[in-house]
Amino acid sequence: MSKNYFDLTGQVAVVTGCSTGLGVQMAKALANQGANIVALARRQEKIDAVAKEIADEYGVETLAVRCDITDTQMVKDAVAAVMAKFGRIDILVNNAGTGAIANAEDITDDQFANEMNIDLFGTFKMAREVAKVAMLPAGYGRVINIASMYGLVGNKICGSSPYHAAKGGVVNLTRALAAEWSKKGITVNSICPGYFYTPLTRETLDTPSFKAYADTIIPAERYGEEGELDTTVVFLASKNSAYVSGVMVPVDGGYTCV
Repeated sequence: MSKNYFDLTGQVAVVTGCSTGLGVQMAKALANQGANIVALARRQEKIDAVAKEIADEYGVETLAVRCDITDTQMVKDAVAAVMAKFGRIDILVNNAGTGAIANAEDITDDQFANEMNIDLFGTFKMAREVAKVAMLPAGYGRVINIASMYGLVGNKICGSSPYHAAKGGVVNLTRALAAEWSKKGITVNSICPGYFYTPLTRETLDTPSFKAYADTIIPAERYGEEGELDTTVVFLASKNSAYVSGVMVPVDGGYTCV
């Protein structure tokens, strides 16, 4: 008897930062496996369009909820809205984030605090609320935090110490939450992407100096392409990945292996 190990039919996946870029790509990957999708981001018109596109293309139910993950009340309201519509949250993809680029000696207190508030504290707020309201009562859940290869290593091409610090925090937050929740049926893992084109990164990645650096430092000698995170997020979201928890999966063309 054949078995579809990655069937997500009927499950509900909440994806933050789901207005553009990698968030949309991962939401589509989950929808392709049958998951109903909740798109969370700050720009209502963007997530409305994303939700409609996914519903039309994949035939799943969708919901667009405006949410600033740094605002605790908005996080609570967003989770309540999802529960009111679907009554469950099976998968949380913590994708929303930002990135400050400047030499460390020039980074301001506000830049550093903003990075932490969005990338680290926002990730925690979403995980805390979803776990408390939906996953712990159900005894089941898949939390997938989008960290970065920069949460595992440093870099020599551009100053981004707040981003490194925040994503490093996400990496160890993932371990801590996995240690607490795995026995309760909730796996917590991180994906650590390498250089992928997004609206946040395109201008930097396309500079000649960065391209030359990438060719030298990345064993694959190229940036990640659209869709190359899909299989990782689907694997970690699967019911059959129940014994995988607290791990970091670099998807970086080999950057962190050298």
